[in-house]
Amino acid sequence: MLVATELVKRYGTIQALDGFSLNVEPGEIVGLLGHNGAGKTTFVEIVSHLVRPDGGRVTIDGRPPAAARGEVGVAPQHIALYPSATVREHLELYGRLAGLRRAALRAAIEELSAVLRLAGLMERRAGKLSGGQQRRTQAASALVHRPGLLLLDEPTAGADLETRQAMLDVVKQRAGEGAAVVYTTHYLPELTELQATIAVAREGRIIARGACDELLRDLPGEVRVTLDGQEEIAVSTREPAATLIDLLRRVDRPVTGVDVRNPSLDDLYRSLAVHDAP
Repeated sequence: MLVATELVKRYGTIQALDGFSLNVEPGEIVGLLGHNGAGKTTFVEIVSHLVRPDGGRVTIDGRPPAAARGEVGVAPQHIALYPSATVREHLELYGRLAGLRRAALRAAIEELSAVLRLAGLMERRAGKLSGGQQRRTQAASALVHRPGLLLLDEPTAGADLETRQAMLDVVKQRAGEGAAVVYTTHYLPELTELQATIAVAREGRIIARGACDELLRDLPGEVRVTLDGQEEIAVSTREPAATLIDLLRRVDRPVTGVDVRNPSLDDLYRSLAVHDAP
């Protein structure tokens, strides 16, 4: 669905993208990770045809972004709603722009008002919504025409638990129906719940790409043993079971607690950032 190859983008002296390549298949959710300035938002802007790259190529279902706008749904990082327009007016506007009419538009709005918990807010102006309600409205505007490609840039930033869960549920639903999803976030547990594959960006390029289990396979976890008297022994290890057995054999005091922590996405990003640092 989405093929981005060797994208380059500069803003004056700032190299926003420096050979950024990423492919996303139909039905796949890609968690795009990276610190601020890694190029995530610039990539989303290029794919959604808001910004032109200085080099490289993007195709969406075999077409350039300008010819595939109807296939793309975008929820940007910053709230981009019309304060004086109601929730319903937002969904009608974006649905009509994508070609939905009459019964099809009404059905799409009714579905999203339910799944994103907006049913009681449809006649409220966007400027009167809470932050979480605005996030849900913005997501609904991106989803209303059932796009084949979803670009969700920090869609739950600052959101409450209700908004976060509603967003995750609808993303999983749309991916299950075949949509390709690029989901940028700093909140790594979301990617675990979404069962996303991972792409890690640093300094304008992708430095790691694959399934979460594959990327974590060679990272160390940690074994912690708490002894009587509250002393704690912590060991970084790639073989937690063998390490735990060895620790238990060597300690000479009663053990009051054992904790085995497997490597996480936080560990993955930290290891890649350190390895790739100049």
